[in-house]
Amino acid sequence: MLYRLWFDWLLPRRLKSLKADAFISPDGYLALHSSVPTLAVMHDLNFEHHPEDLPTAYRNFYRSYFPRFARHATRLATVSEFSRRDIAQRYGVEEGRIDVVYNGVGELFTPLDSAEREDAKSQFGQGSPYFICVGSLHPRKNIARLLQAFDHMLEHHPVEVRLVVVGESFWWDARMKTSWEGMRHKDRVTFTGRLGQQDLRKAMGGAMALTFVSYFEGFGIPVAEAMKCGVPVVAAETTSLPEVAGDAALYCDPFSVTDIAKCLYTMHSDEVLRTQLSTRGLKRATRYTWDNAAHDLWQSFGRMCRDAGLDLR
Repeated sequence: MLYRLWFDWLLPRRLKSLKADAFISPDGYLALHSSVPTLAVMHDLNFEHHPEDLPTAYRNFYRSYFPRFARHATRLATVSEFSRRDIAQRYGVEEGRIDVVYNGVGELFTPLDSAEREDAKSQFGQGSPYFICVGSLHPRKNIARLLQAFDHMLEHHPVEVRLVVVGESFWWDARMKTSWEGMRHKDRVTFTGRLGQQDLRKAMGGAMALTFVSYFEGFGIPVAEAMKCGVPVVAAETTSLPEVAGDAALYCDPFSVTDIAKCLYTMHSDEVLRTQLSTRGLKRATRYTWDNAAHDLWQSFGRMCRDAGLDLR
């Protein structure tokens, strides 16, 4: 109701009172009753592919309004080639009207030195090496299967390693509960909740590897953050993740617990592979800066203005 009130009625009045020449929406929502030229940034369409992962009211709103937002916008921007193709195909928008603006990673994310890594291991891993998973505990982040896979790996390979899960627990659903209750190695898992940027950099940088097995992503910022910290990545071979990580990740089938477990053990046991992925990740991460994102978004805004016949001078 609040979304509808703001975007259908209050925002059009506000744009009119400001005599706005153009409007940028960084999260895709638009004022359908306004004729002001607009650039809408749509990150992904996860609610179209996995509506069961969202509460009914949210998914109904998204699936009703976002097709209209896409068609109403003067121009669209999104965060990956995968999302550009997905939006174009799903909503019937010409790909030429959609620009790719990759997300950036803050300059804070840099590799830890050896002393910092030992300190991180002590703080987050209780002195042991650890995998880290970063993201809200949303169903599409696939943490339920990650827990099962971690347990499966330890059952078959009783190595000394922990799993640290960073993120809000708002979306703790039945699948998460079942996976957690079925684990034999709960004592090896730590849930930190949301971390501030300094602590996140420390937790990420001290990890043996990032495990990011989400089955739907428009971009996947934790992957870029890990690469910038020189941390190797286990990623799902789906949606945008191969595009973002390229050759700097070890890929798994996100719907196969055994395949995820196999990749976790491979990453744990192969130091040469970890070093190779770390080196590749540091190189690849140089493209994901906020300066690049700002430049590309401004270019998209300029195209939107030209599409609408506006003069940027």
